[in-house]
Amino acid sequence: MCSSTLERREPRSLMSSSSCEQWIVRPGARSWRCGPAIHDAFVFYAGLPGYAPTRLIEAPALDAELGVGRVFVKDESARLGLPAFKILGVSWAVYRAIAARSHEEITPTIEGIRAAIADLAPIELVTATDGNHGRALARMATLIVATAHVFVPESLPTPVIAAIVSEGAAVTRVDGSYDAAVRLAADYTEASPDRMLIQDTAWPGYEEVPSWTVEGYSTLFQEADVQLRDAGVTSIGLVAVPTGVGSLLQSALAHYRGNGLIPAPSVLSVEPESAACVLASVRNGALTSILTSATIMAGLNCGLPSSLAWPFIEQGLDAAVAVSDDEARRAMNDLHRLGIAAGPCGAASLAGVRTLLSEPDRRAAFGIDARSVLLLISTEGIASGAA
Repeated sequence: MCSSTLERREPRSLMSSSSCEQWIVRPGARSWRCGPAIHDAFVFYAGLPGYAPTRLIEAPALDAELGVGRVFVKDESARLGLPAFKILGVSWAVYRAIAARSHEEITPTIEGIRAAIADLAPIELVTATDGNHGRALARMATLIVATAHVFVPESLPTPVIAAIVSEGAAVTRVDGSYDAAVRLAADYTEASPDRMLIQDTAWPGYEEVPSWTVEGYSTLFQEADVQLRDAGVTSIGLVAVPTGVGSLLQSALAHYRGNGLIPAPSVLSVEPESAACVLASVRNGALTSILTSATIMAGLNCGLPSSLAWPFIEQGLDAAVAVSDDEARRAMNDLHRLGIAAGPCGAASLAGVRTLLSEPDRRAAFGIDARSVLLLISTEGIASGAA
């Protein structure tokens, strides 16, 4: 993701005193830097039919509540015809994967990918999902005239599965969690050379495709940079990112730690209390697998962070918080009243900021005051069901 070796620093930590308090703050992490990301994902998207930056919405009603200068929400409820940001990572990863398999340079357009597919054996795109990633892969398969097979956990709501099927994908419901679905999707792919796994989480030996997915997500933050400048913002105090396996979080850390901003914004990871694998890993100082349970933040219901994201999280993440379903629901309803069509996963960013800034010592640790600018990433809309 970054062009140079990651620089290792040991962030000091301010932890909650008990497991009931779901947060950890590491003010020293903000000084960590990585090299700049080098790829052409933004150029790729700018050339896609129907591409337009998603909205950046200022929410002045939140300024006084949070005790800050300005609050902005990056609204991913309508991205290239789908109700979530996932198509950014999926389409760039598919393009890069098809180009690698064809062993030839291909035009970075839908037509170029179709032409390359026509010269290859029939390809079945495979993934596991908690919702929007699988739907995005199914949409991409239709666009490039390929087939898609999506593995989903047993807890995924029927309407979410129906949305994936509506895009033309075959769906296999797995007797188990999202992590079990990931394992079965990988096993299924390995059984045939005509199958291609497009997964947004990494593990040892499977890191190339997830790295392309992370590159695709960076378009979101590049758009936000331009939009914030247009709004007269010269520096950001805090960026809040809803987090599942950590790939979007990795993209945020790579962007804000690799673009040379001084001062760099702090980055906050927000997870469900029932699936806080990043928080557990940061507490333990090592990748940690946890048991998860059902949550309205279905797209964040992941039990193990991506191995590719972990070095960025371990060294560069400023804070992690876990929020309850009730807190996410309240945040979602509040955003709706402000005209922002966030789903529960997208609204987690507001719920997490409320938790982080509720105590003076945590505010002081980040230098958040009445002049600070906050950027909340709302990853999905109310119609999507999962992030």
